Amino acid sequence: MTATLLPPAADQGADASTRRSAFRARYVVVGLVLLGALGFLLAKGLSSALNFYLPVNQALHQRASLHGHTFNLEGVVEPGSIHATPGGVDFTLTAGGDHVAVHNTGSPPQLFQPDIPVIAVGHFAGSGFSSNQILVKHTSSYIAAHPSRVTAPNGTKR
Repeated sequence: MTATLLPPAADQGADASTRRSAFRARYVVVGLVLLGALGFLLAKGLSSALNFYLPVNQALHQRASLHGHTFNLEGVVEPGSIHATPGGVDFTLTAGGDHVAVHNTGSPPQLFQPDIPVIAVGHFAGSGFSSNQILVKHTSSYIAAHPSRVTAPNGTKR
């Protein structure tokens, strides 16, 4: 007759407890990884979705902290400053008594003209602003919603 040796009952309980702890630890690690990934995606999505508009005068005062960051520069196109280039258009934006030269690559919108409020999307480069997109608001609702935001060269609010 052959005897089979069985582990003591106390050892079986310890193995089951160890396996349950390892199983829980895996769930905790997977949960933390998923929460971290969700947090990262939310942070990236919100940071790229936040497009802020800075009038020329405020942007110039914050120039050092804005260097290298893409943002929306708001101002009025200075009359006589628009010059077509082979790759787009150069012009000057003004707001709050300050001016900045804008070099835009790409086609300006059809409604782009002097003495209107526009938004140039881009970043500071050298002594001017490098833009790849110009936004023109063509209704009076923008001006009505933001009456004190953009001042025309003649002093009127746009």
